[in-house]
Amino acid sequence: MISYVNKLGSIRVGGLNPVRIMGILNTSPESFYKKSISIGREKIIDTVTKIDDEGADFIDVGGMSTAPYLSTMVSEKTETERVVKAIKIIQQVTNLPISIDTCRARVAKEALELGVDIINDVTGLRHDPFMPKIIERHSPSLILCAYNKKPITGNQIQATKQLLKKSLYIAKSIKVPSSKVVLDPAIGFFREKGKNSFFTKINLNWVQRDLLILKNLREIKLNMPILVSVSNKSFIGEILKKKNPSDRLAGSLTSEAVCVLNGADIIRTHNVAETKEVVEIATSHHTSKKGL
Repeated sequence: MISYVNKLGSIRVGGLNPVRIMGILNTSPESFYKKSISIGREKIIDTVTKIDDEGADFIDVGGMSTAPYLSTMVSEKTETERVVKAIKIIQQVTNLPISIDTCRARVAKEALELGVDIINDVTGLRHDPFMPKIIERHSPSLILCAYNKKPITGNQIQATKQLLKKSLYIAKSIKVPSSKVVLDPAIGFFREKGKNSFFTKINLNWVQRDLLILKNLREIKLNMPILVSVSNKSFIGEILKKKNPSDRLAGSLTSEAVCVLNGADIIRTHNVAETKEVVEIATSHHTSKKGL
């Protein structure tokens, strides 16, 4: 197996490195998973401390929900204020590398100026035309999701690979080394319809698309580390007939185990302690991860 020298922030990822865990901190009241929402100072401190104590390698902060099926748009000003507040609190509580989940250049700029070193763009640098310029100026580590503004038809595995390649090309054009990039196949963000501009429109069943991608993670890795976020996602609710995301823990953990067995290098999750146990069991059964 290739031993990657990739780093996300200060943490080595991919190859023979352990599967890493990214804990989620949502500062947006609109978020689909209500248990993950942390707004007040004390709640943010409690959540961050818990994420750290439970063994996460990173903390991913979101100030606006991008769930395709929700009307959750907020102004850039609001998203920026939420994110900046959270960053300042986190930096007082933990030394965990901070990732900012945003596709807006202004939010990224403010975060990077505060010393954040990872930007997680669900549109792969392709939504906000000013995002590449901000990234070029600061050269953070990047998580690039598969995304397209126009509808995608045909082979979903090939389409996902091509979209990731386009985002990689943008990163390369602004001189971000590939060693600072991680890919994300955008589980939950390929839909037949949606209520925002942060998803990719497809003309087939989105649950089947997500399952197909999870089954074929190794084929879309492009020799890069890959992050997968399935925690409490809608495909789990559809399969298990559980509308409330709070009822999807068992489905989330099972899906995360599948991701690890199929080659995921980072798992982004709402349930750090449980996911850490899943990763330990899955990697102990995974012959290509022996020796960790």
